[in-house]
Amino acid sequence: MVVGGELAKAANRLLEGRHGRLGASALRAALVDLYEFWLSKAAAAAGVDTAEPGVALVAVGGLGRRELVPFSDLDLVLVHNQHPGIAEIADALWYPLWDARIGLDHSVRTPGEALQVASEDLRTAMGLLDARHIAGDAELTGRLATAARDQWRRTARKRLPELAESTRQRWQRSGEIAQSAEPDLKYGRGGLRDLGVLEALAVAQLTDRPGEELRQARELLLDVRTEMRRELRRDRDVLSGVDAELVAAELGFGDRFTLARKLSGAGRAVGYAVDVALRATAEVPRGRFSRRPSRTPLDDGVVLHGNEVALARDAVPAKDPALLLRVAAASARTRTPISHGTLRTLADSAPELRTPWPPDARDSLTELLGAGEGLIDAVEALDRTGLWARLFPEWGAVRDLPPREPVHEWTVDRHLVQTAVEAAKLTTTVSRPDLLLLAALLHDIGKGREADHSELGAAISLQVARRIGLPDSDAALVSAAVRHHLLLVHTATRRDIEEPSTVARVAKTVDNDVVLLELLHALTQADSLATGPGMWTDWKAGLVANLVNRCRQVVQGKGFSPPEPLDSRRRELVASAVASGRSEVLITHDGKMATVVVAAPARTDLLAPAAGVLALHSLEVHTAVLRGHDTGRAGIFTASPKFGSLPDPALLREQFARAVAGGLALEAKLAAKERDYQPTRVSAKPKVLWFDDETSGPNTVVLELRATDRIGLLYRVAGALQSCGAEVKWAKVATLGAAVVDSFAVSPRGGKLDPAWRQRVEQAVLAAAA
Repeated sequence: MVVGGELAKAANRLLEGRHGRLGASALRAALVDLYEFWLSKAAAAAGVDTAEPGVALVAVGGLGRRELVPFSDLDLVLVHNQHPGIAEIADALWYPLWDARIGLDHSVRTPGEALQVASEDLRTAMGLLDARHIAGDAELTGRLATAARDQWRRTARKRLPELAESTRQRWQRSGEIAQSAEPDLKYGRGGLRDLGVLEALAVAQLTDRPGEELRQARELLLDVRTEMRRELRRDRDVLSGVDAELVAAELGFGDRFTLARKLSGAGRAVGYAVDVALRATAEVPRGRFSRRPSRTPLDDGVVLHGNEVALARDAVPAKDPALLLRVAAASARTRTPISHGTLRTLADSAPELRTPWPPDARDSLTELLGAGEGLIDAVEALDRTGLWARLFPEWGAVRDLPPREPVHEWTVDRHLVQTAVEAAKLTTTVSRPDLLLLAALLHDIGKGREADHSELGAAISLQVARRIGLPDSDAALVSAAVRHHLLLVHTATRRDIEEPSTVARVAKTVDNDVVLLELLHALTQADSLATGPGMWTDWKAGLVANLVNRCRQVVQGKGFSPPEPLDSRRRELVASAVASGRSEVLITHDGKMATVVVAAPARTDLLAPAAGVLALHSLEVHTAVLRGHDTGRAGIFTASPKFGSLPDPALLREQFARAVAGGLALEAKLAAKERDYQPTRVSAKPKVLWFDDETSGPNTVVLELRATDRIGLLYRVAGALQSCGAEVKWAKVATLGAAVVDSFAVSPRGGKLDPAWRQRVEQAVLAAAA
């Protein structure tokens, strides 16, 4: 027989291909045959044979599945029926393998002991599903394998939470295969361990057997792992860029970039399948009297059904082009997956968004991009079902595109999404968060082609911005941000920023536009953070900030503009309110977008009551303008219902009047509403900026608040200003996705406009926005 050392030599000869190099699949089959031959001979010599019933050698793991890759441990179980000499048999089997330095994961158990361990240890339970007879009592092996599968089928549903948690913890430790520059082929999300999870769920008859797409993904992952280990001559599961070059050549992929794209696609298919399977199996009703999952409204036509985002019963996808984006935004905002059925319905029924997109679709896109970490899974769900490509046909050029630079942690498409995630944390640093988020998503969209990716990306982003309906001036800003997204970091780290000519050149490049300068500053940080660890250091941040501050001094731009004067119809409404001494309300609407004008005498507090009533009815304020006229003032609000239809105008008028008169308990009502419905938002620290304003009169200054939107935010901020004795002469509010940029021209009532007053106001406003 072949002893342990000779077994190792025989395995090496297979790896070296002395008798002809075997392909990856053939090599695995040859290794399985070699080890089975040796183990059967060794088992017979040790006393494990059919002449001695009650002892069997069983393979699990890679050998059990006939998927043995080079330098894998052997997973073996010596099963017995209380055999008195089992210790001696085990020693005779294990020691030659140890002497040959062959990795061994072994156990010696009775069938009862094996099943008991499987009932307590999830890894053992799943391992026994691969049990395959090697030597000895085949009937004993068969009984154990059958009993293990029966036990798994009986208990799998109870163990699903444990399985899901262990799977997600593994993903957290090992990262993803899809879109990763150095994927972990075994343990990463979308890897071989996940295929084992799918097989286990299928054995438990909770899901169907993996289909052809997943079978091909398994073959690719196994082939890459096999060739990598053959080339490296050691056990390794993480594929580096250097190793990928060798593996790609052996597998006939031409270069590592082609291989990386294939691997990313395979990992996405497997990862998505596992995610769907875990959700689907976790939500199967437990009995005929089980309570149905609740349906909580999230947006117009969108509900939270159980723990998935789904379509409302009255939603009509075929007549609602923006529904797709509202579903995605709700999923990203709440960090809740979209149901598979909803994705199928949208893929089959959702109409194309025509150019230009309607405003509500554009707003939902901004909300989606500003949702933070939830954006990643939402985009992946849309991408897997072809819906993301409908929104952005240009995405195909960068989908699964591996990075050319070794510092990048992700594929290009994932890097773009990750940059938007980082940009969402910086929305309060810019006056146009909507443009920042779109530029973040598109800044590398020109990669993967024979052209300067910044110039090509600028042209593509201009096309996208116009398609989604941005005005020409905004589309040009997005295009410029993409064109110059490397300007600040390259200048700050490669040029002398103390030199006036350097600063002047940057200011000229950004066309002396302070808004573009802000966008580039935030985009530079987001891009670096999304590239990989250590790419955004304090040193680099300091250099870029210094350059931006010097450019700002040159540009000297203003960050706000006061609202337009009232038109004749609204001036008449103000005159009527002054004459009657009570508030007057005018409500008009175009579809679900309502314009509410509230007029009152000059000294009446108007902003907080009106904002409170709108929030109470789940009306999302898109813009709000407060303007004075003669001895009165008017607030003009554009708002739309977050879900459902517009409230009864008569009810709104009655509640506005009560709120302005102080007869409506808005504070308590809004607090209760926030407890019941407050979507998860990305954390962006609120920021206050001050601007001197000579146009609004003496003793007046403009406060600009940049913050993350939340229920009743405008109401609380208005209350904070009032509590500090700040008279609001005019206000201009803009809600841009999940962020707001609110400007208030304020002056101290009977006080002095000094630094101490400004500090009190700023602290109160920041506390209200936190």
